[in-house]
Amino acid sequence: MREDRRGRTRSGSYNGAYDEIRIEELEIYAHHGVFPEETGLGQKFFVNAVLYTDTHAAGLEDELTLSTDYGTVCQFIHQFLTDHTYKLLEAAAEHLAGRLLLKFSLIRGLTLEIRKPSAPIPLPVSSVSVSVTRGWKRAVIACGSNMGEKEQYIESAIRKIAEDEKCRLLQCADRIVTKPYGGVEQADFVNGAVLVETLYEPEELLGLLNRLEAEAGRERKIHWGPRTLDLDLIFYEEEVIRTDRLTVPHPDMQNRDFVLIPLSQIVPDWIHPIYGKSVSVLLEELEGKNKA
Repeated sequence: MREDRRGRTRSGSYNGAYDEIRIEELEIYAHHGVFPEETGLGQKFFVNAVLYTDTHAAGLEDELTLSTDYGTVCQFIHQFLTDHTYKLLEAAAEHLAGRLLLKFSLIRGLTLEIRKPSAPIPLPVSSVSVSVTRGWKRAVIACGSNMGEKEQYIESAIRKIAEDEKCRLLQCADRIVTKPYGGVEQADFVNGAVLVETLYEPEELLGLLNRLEAEAGRERKIHWGPRTLDLDLIFYEEEVIRTDRLTVPHPDMQNRDFVLIPLSQIVPDWIHPIYGKSVSVLLEELEGKNKA
């Protein structure tokens, strides 16, 4: 585990978790760079890619349709980098990585390097490159509402999450009706939770959730007060995140049965990265405290 400069303790990369398909030194003539002569005249770039996937079925059946066709991947990379122009290698790598993950459904993650051998540097250097590792990540989102058409607010939010190209809805918990939490007198809540895969980074996913809350007319006037829609990011992989905008895992989830009950239905074995306990154990402990 390591903590990065954005206050995130991360559990590692895709290395070792999947099989690999490697593409090495794919040569492409394209028009990326800061200077006019680079975007005008163009130059050679070399692409290296490691595609993290599962090749077991393809290996057993010797069937291309069960794997990712690296020839088609190479053609896609070539087409993308010749059709688009970016000033920075960072931008070219970021956008290409995202499109590859959206285009090829069997790729779970990838490490992508774009190398520039003719970088405009007035010093002896063989090349410069940018390498990124990106992939699908699992996240758990809790949802709730206690104003207006509660079920419709939640259903609409879940549908919009599922329709976002950078999210895949994996599981959806049953709705439950719960008493309000926090001491503010108000109507009962409808609560639920969803498990998704996403290409969004945590704060990007938070931005999506906040936009959906705003579209539902949520107003943040009273702490723990009534709301049309409440969307909380509970887990993001095994990461521990502490920033000015976001804390993951949700800091009070272990005290909230309206969060743990839906989570126990869809991710009962998910281990809390701080407490080292599963969701089902956290729920058992909370129910024990409530009965005492």
